Amino acid sequence: MPRFTVHVRDEWLTVPCKDATCSIKWLGFEALKRYIKNKPDNGGIQHIKDVHFGVKRCQGLGLLDNDDTIVDVLEDNDFVELGNITNMVYMFSVCREIDYISLDGNSLTSTDLVNLGKGLYKIKLTPEAEQKVVQSRELLDTIVKENKVVYGITTGFGKFARTVIPVSKLKELQENLLRSHSSGLGSPLSPERTRMLLALRINVLAKGHSGISLETLHSMIEAFNASCLSYVPEKGTVGASGDLAPLSHLALGLMGEGKMWSPKSGWADAKYVLEAHGLKPISLKPKEGLALINGTQMITSLGAEAVERAEAIAQQADIIAALTLEVLKGTTKAFDSDIHELRPHPGQKEVALRFRSLLDSDHHPSEIAESHRFCDRVQDAYTMRCCPQVHGIVNDTIEFVKKIINTEINSATDNPMMFAERGETISGGNFHGEYPAKALDYLAIGVHELASISERRIERLCNPSLSELPAFLVNEGGLNSGFMIAHCTAAALVSENKVLCHPSSIDSLSTSAATEDHVSMGGWAARKALRVVEHVEQVLAIELLAACQGIEFLRPLRTTTPLEKVYDLVRATVKPWIKDRFMAPDIEAVHRLLVDQKVWNIAGPYIEKYCMEYIPESRPSSPTAFALDPPPSPRKRVRLE
Repeated sequence: MPRFTVHVRDEWLTVPCKDATCSIKWLGFEALKRYIKNKPDNGGIQHIKDVHFGVKRCQGLGLLDNDDTIVDVLEDNDFVELGNITNMVYMFSVCREIDYISLDGNSLTSTDLVNLGKGLYKIKLTPEAEQKVVQSRELLDTIVKENKVVYGITTGFGKFARTVIPVSKLKELQENLLRSHSSGLGSPLSPERTRMLLALRINVLAKGHSGISLETLHSMIEAFNASCLSYVPEKGTVGASGDLAPLSHLALGLMGEGKMWSPKSGWADAKYVLEAHGLKPISLKPKEGLALINGTQMITSLGAEAVERAEAIAQQADIIAALTLEVLKGTTKAFDSDIHELRPHPGQKEVALRFRSLLDSDHHPSEIAESHRFCDRVQDAYTMRCCPQVHGIVNDTIEFVKKIINTEINSATDNPMMFAERGETISGGNFHGEYPAKALDYLAIGVHELASISERRIERLCNPSLSELPAFLVNEGGLNSGFMIAHCTAAALVSENKVLCHPSSIDSLSTSAATEDHVSMGGWAARKALRVVEHVEQVLAIELLAACQGIEFLRPLRTTTPLEKVYDLVRATVKPWIKDRFMAPDIEAVHRLLVDQKVWNIAGPYIEKYCMEYIPESRPSSPTAFALDPPPSPRKRVRLE
């Protein structure tokens, strides 16, 4: 009986095939059935019979036709991959009742924006926002009627700011702006990131200082709610005057030109995608093209994802490091609260508190800790002892960056600005991306340190002279290599991060015939910050795997209750390493646990309970510092074993 290994999201599944004349489509559905079998939420798939997917060979990357028979295109033990499943899942999620987020340009958060990107909410405007938009547009229409010369409304752009355009050509002026500025290159943003970009642009326009018409803004909201998403290349912005190229691509699709994607249609010409959803292309009025593309929304939307993921991995890094300390038989004395009160940085104190909440022997007995209580070791290596100091500054960095990103999310970044209450327009420079660019460069530098110190802990786990564990955490070393190259992968990612952490915002190239003579390069700052965060997640996934493997050699001794729960979570996904096997899927699976914040969801309640019951005076002033996502109701206490 031939067998095939199918990669579905983060798992490799073996599918036996009794009849090789079955179709590739059959093989895909069989793999999906196995994928959702042990998922409490069916992997987010509600109706498997309606799922659409693409199938390709892992070797050669050849795309397979779903109607082909297996015997014609595959060989026994072949590897194939299912793609585009995540995008299609969204199609089913919109069939249920979806809540709305009301946008007013003032109250959107980075968490909200990421959730909008995931398709968890639809959008509507507040009545107050609609009124401001109408008032702003009335002022602009008056300017046009009175033939006033105002930049971007009745003139050209950039170097052509002094070129006055006839009223009869103002619509063409705005359309030409979008067409000419749609000059980005590279891979398109994912549907999730394009949703974030569109949602954020809508939020900025809702402030009522852009001169957009309510009709056009409603059309944008309808496109968002239908998940009609333009083709937006990731490269091409210098971050001033705003993210012109990506935002132009975003607007071009709404105008019915270029390419667009929706769950219903897939990729197609924008006009046909809009038509399939009963939507009409927007028809640009004076200044509306400029209103759609002036701003820092590409930098800021990617930055919102980066800072949210950074916050999640920073929380989980403390849990993983605590588990490693247990496996390496370290001491908890370095986390004494009195030490950290003498250097009271908020992040440092918070990390030390998390370590105590997970390792406190009076609160959580540990057989592993008890086994070396009377050893002669006085202090541990810096990678364990200094976690509060190293992890702590990461937390403080993330908090600093998050404030800037959330301010930018609710900032008007157009030019010129419409002030209806003053009856005038003012040209300024709010489109300049230096704020989010600098912040995201700082974020990359800060969060990278979690991977740097994690890689050194992986070395200690794998090195028998440092760990008292078998070399590379495997029996029959030599015959088996164990975690030898997994550690190399971590080292490679850390090294790559060192280059990515070089700040992009220190660079500037004069553009637009020296009119835009200082730029932020914020688009690259955002993209590389995201890549750094992803590498950090992957390195910590390797450490978590290694720490759990180390526990196998300490059995039957058990660690603390919360850390045992984390171990159980990992073992529900990845089995112990008895002999060498294909490791990449294990790393991918644990990486997915971290991205989904499942490690924090397991250990977080124990941390919160410790903070509330044992040291109530240290409960953080911020309600989200130890809260889960979403925050638990104070009336629904978690029952602990």
